[in-house]
Amino acid sequence: MLRSIPNDLSPFGCYAPKGLTAGILDRTRRCALSWAGARRAFILRRLAVKALGGQPLDVEALGALMRLYPYNNTCEKRILFTPQFFDPAERALLATRIRDDMIFVDIGANIGGYSLFVAARAGSRARILAIEPHPVIFERLTYNISQNPFATVKAIDCAIADRDGEITLFLDPGNQGETSIRISDSGGEYLRVPAKSLKNVLAEENYPRVDALKIDIEGAEDVVLEPFFREAAPALWPQLLICAHSRSRWSVDLDNLLPDYGYREVLRTRSNIAWERG
Repeated sequence: MLRSIPNDLSPFGCYAPKGLTAGILDRTRRCALSWAGARRAFILRRLAVKALGGQPLDVEALGALMRLYPYNNTCEKRILFTPQFFDPAERALLATRIRDDMIFVDIGANIGGYSLFVAARAGSRARILAIEPHPVIFERLTYNISQNPFATVKAIDCAIADRDGEITLFLDPGNQGETSIRISDSGGEYLRVPAKSLKNVLAEENYPRVDALKIDIEGAEDVVLEPFFREAAPALWPQLLICAHSRSRWSVDLDNLLPDYGYREVLRTRSNIAWERG
């Protein structure tokens, strides 16, 4: 198993798709949104990953330039080979809320899929905050941000928790994007990282409001959201909230909590739930 692929910060374009991998990439990205399409893409993807031999690829995906490492991060693998399968219903919903001066907060930003998707469609006055605690993934995130002219995305390397301080981040050696502040029995490693509460991050950024917020922190979403809604001013409650579906790991049932704060469910997929205020 590849535990860690070193980040290569050489100029974008050094790893442009060529030959077999370019052909496979073209085919997987044209696969239909169906079980058969996904199966076909999976088989072709395995061939390409083997042919790449540990190298990344420089591509355009979701409207942005990215350097992607399709080995030990499921998110990167999906965005590289099949961006059409990357949360299509969630992105479609989010796209209807994008405007020129949008404020979007991406908690558990990974390598920037959601953040760059919004930045590519929002105007120059948008404010996009991408928050990612894993140091290797954060470096990939900032590299991807720097390859694009949007100038609306700010990255912060910390965990979001229920309080400020330092916290243990549990890692999955087979999927670097699957890190959590909840105790994990996956047998992976862990490290100590700085942590901030969502309320304090928004205060530091001087946000007057949040138009949309996406949170995917592997089962710790309730740890962040319950104290935030209890302590933060209603003006900072996001209009649209897209949350990873981790109900089996939550101590607080967000399905029951959020209606108390004026939210209604507007979307539920296999991976995520979206709520909207009003």
